[in-house]
Amino acid sequence: MSREYPDYPRVGVGAVVLHGGRVLLVRRGKPPLPGKWSLPGGLVELGETTAEAIVREVQEECGVRVRLGGLAGVLDRVVPDADGRIRYHWLLVDYLAFPESDTDTITAGSDAAEVRWVKIDDVTGLDTTDGLMDMIARAVALAEGRVP
Repeated sequence: MSREYPDYPRVGVGAVVLHGGRVLLVRRGKPPLPGKWSLPGGLVELGETTAEAIVREVQEECGVRVRLGGLAGVLDRVVPDADGRIRYHWLLVDYLAFPESDTDTITAGSDAAEVRWVKIDDVTGLDTTDGLMDMIARAVALAEGRVP
């Protein structure tokens, strides 16, 4: 099924990977929203749980093995075109995660134009996808034992 103009919503996953006051971000290399900074992630494959999918996606997209720290949030992303037809419809499941491999050797995979660790306070200065800072704040609260 095409990602554009789908017959039904697609399930995607993202990870708020935190380490030393920084978050792991990718600059999108492909539509939708190429050039925007976002969380590493991608589509859930048939037979995969969302948790399995995000561990795989972060490894593929950034070269980092992660362990999950809990569910940061779930959101719907519905994007109509100029005629009101649904161009994209995503159900996104975002997890808090922590690196389990070397954090100095991150590498952008085929879907990412760039990958980097960003100080959380510096994220607002980037061209990001909608709601990114809110999801990071939710994950930080979860990591600190506060209810997001």
